[in-house]
Amino acid sequence: MKDVLLITPPFTQLNTPYPATAYLKGFLNTKNISSYQVDLGIEVILELFSQYRLKQVFFLAEREGTIESENAERMYSLREQYLATIEPAIQFLHGKQPTLARRICTRNFFPEASRFDQIEDLEWAFGSMGMQDKAKHLATLFLEDLSDFIIECIDPEFGFSRYAERLGFSANNFDELYAQLQQDPSYIDQISIELLLEKIDQLNPKLICFSVPFPGNLYSAFRCASSIKDSFPEIKIAMGGGFANTELRSISDPRVFDFFDYITLDDGELPVELLVRSLSEEKINLETFEFKRTFYCESETVQYNNSSAQADYKQAQVGTPDYSDLLLDSYLSVIEVANPMHSLWSDGRWNKLTMAPLCYPFATLS
Repeated sequence: MKDVLLITPPFTQLNTPYPATAYLKGFLNTKNISSYQVDLGIEVILELFSQYRLKQVFFLAEREGTIESENAERMYSLREQYLATIEPAIQFLHGKQPTLARRICTRNFFPEASRFDQIEDLEWAFGSMGMQDKAKHLATLFLEDLSDFIIECIDPEFGFSRYAERLGFSANNFDELYAQLQQDPSYIDQISIELLLEKIDQLNPKLICFSVPFPGNLYSAFRCASSIKDSFPEIKIAMGGGFANTELRSISDPRVFDFFDYITLDDGELPVELLVRSLSEEKINLETFEFKRTFYCESETVQYNNSSAQADYKQAQVGTPDYSDLLLDSYLSVIEVANPMHSLWSDGRWNKLTMAPLCYPFATLS
């Protein structure tokens, strides 16, 4: 059993974890509060881009009759080649099969669809000896072809670093997002929910905290929270992060709290510590309990509680970021365009550092 489960919902980056949960886990360690963190985004990507799941993708596309474009038809006709090469491609992008680079660079290893039509001059971009980078670029185009197929035939909201982002951009009005959540879960949703519920069943946490840094994480956070409410109604669910800090500061729609019990703002260490403390109360009075920058709903009315007089922790008091639990050897080094500066963002795993509390929330759920 864990006190807290920290989740980054799909999707952020393929090559490195967003650091919010690692910072918060490090802080909780200093308070002897047990926690476990999950980058659900990378876990869903690894599950989706497996031979088993990709076979299902092709099957569903054919069954539903969604293969319409010439590009999708070509990919479907080459499905056996995609199935044969998807797992070697993922292993190569993990850095676990570097010798595969030579075969990839022959341009005879992967099936090629529309992403390869606009390919740049590879010799100019990578030189005659930049074989690893050239192969990463080709493997990335291979995955992007498959992403295009998924978007066209399975789920138009899919994206490697965002999911249903347009719904996050319209979050000042909850109607569209709420309506989408009343629909049946998509295939991507089903994978996310399956992986998440399995984690919860193993860990049995008292509190689940979703870090939602960007609009492209919002829909999945709500979809996952809905499933938790259905399967584990006794578990309390909180949301925080950069998106909440900027877009939900004046939240008033009580329907949001059909999915989340609490929404916290800004530095998350103290708000989450107080949430954990509240769970030890046999019967909590939300009006009198001293929370920190926390929204909740009572009697169909959204309430904001910032009654705690305790000051936020200073940086020297929050401990060291803890990256344990994350699949650090399973992130994907991708090169989307043949531009060395751009590749700094997506090629190789690196730890993001705190520059300023509000810019990169040094805290926690940001």
